[in-house]
Amino acid sequence: MLLFYTPDVQHTHKEYLLSEEESKHAIRVLRLQIGHTVHLVNGVGDLLHAEIIDAHPKRTALRILSYERDFQKRNYYLHIAIAPTKNIDRLEWFIEKATEIGVDEITPIICEHSERKEVKIERLTKVAIAAMKQSLKAYLPKINPAITFTQFLEQQRSSSIAVHKAIAHCVDMEKSYLSTLLPAQGSYLILIGPEGDFSEKEITLTMKEEFKMTSLGESRLRTETAALMATAEISVLNRI
Repeated sequence: MLLFYTPDVQHTHKEYLLSEEESKHAIRVLRLQIGHTVHLVNGVGDLLHAEIIDAHPKRTALRILSYERDFQKRNYYLHIAIAPTKNIDRLEWFIEKATEIGVDEITPIICEHSERKEVKIERLTKVAIAAMKQSLKAYLPKINPAITFTQFLEQQRSSSIAVHKAIAHCVDMEKSYLSTLLPAQGSYLILIGPEGDFSEKEITLTMKEEFKMTSLGESRLRTETAALMATAEISVLNRI
């Protein structure tokens, strides 16, 4: 399947022009020609089947043949709030792999022990787009701007959406695995801390907000590995 990201495409379109970047990739790189079939996704669940009617390297024209709504829609919603890693490549790696597995929303949270205080959302979104196309998905994860830990908790407190909340940390206390803490087919929010872990104050705040304490195993994991482990566990929990 040859997949192109076209955020403005709609199922009502009869024809569509690829952007210059996607046109160049289709014609110069993939060497597609008139009559070849391609597939379009808009990041919100629509998958459109189209045929090239003008193989122009700057404005490839397509005829829309058919479409599918809610293509491979999952039976759960996953929001990972993760402290940005000092090495930004590690955060990008997590976003790439989590997109492939299945994640709906990612928020960088700035914690007391965070070494990185800023992230470039545009770059992270590009990573997610590439991973979405590579893994043949129709949903693009929402990458939120970075926010402080306390502001994030306040934001969640004011939300009217019912969500199952859990926090993974290294402090020695009673914890359970996600598979025993959370029900299947729900909305989930998982907090993953920085390299220096969450502070005791931050953990106490989450307890007051009724976050459940979770363990991701006996090994001490890197931030991005812990976040990916949580993503994979939620995916397995919701397999039918």
